[in-house]
Amino acid sequence: MPLVRIDALGADTQRLAALGRAVHEALIEVIGIPPDDHFQILTAHDGATGALRHGDYLGIPRDEGIAYIAITLRAGRTPDRKRALYRRIAELARVHAGTEPRNVFVTLTENEPIDWSLGEGEAQYAPGEA
Repeated sequence: MPLVRIDALGADTQRLAALGRAVHEALIEVIGIPPDDHFQILTAHDGATGALRHGDYLGIPRDEGIAYIAITLRAGRTPDRKRALYRRIAELARVHAGTEPRNVFVTLTENEPIDWSLGEGEAQYAPGEA
């Protein structure tokens, strides 16, 4: 169950939705999550009351089209699977949201089954003793 947070500068609701769609489709295709496993936090920043900072680190010229995508998910994917996920997110962000791949910044944070409660105050992935 990934939890996705997308922060984009100057994004309207359509661009945010398109970025969310791109990430969700990539997670389904590359990681194999179920289609209804769809948990996202989508936030636009206007540059005045909320800002996103970016630079040209590693020679990648980012600009005002920057989208930060943070994905928290259970551990266990290989480095090649993660690389494929990054590529697919960048491809689909261009297709669905018109976001240049150079502006797609993705980070993965992995954790263990016990680190999730999906409601009801329970650890559904790591049930305890009765």
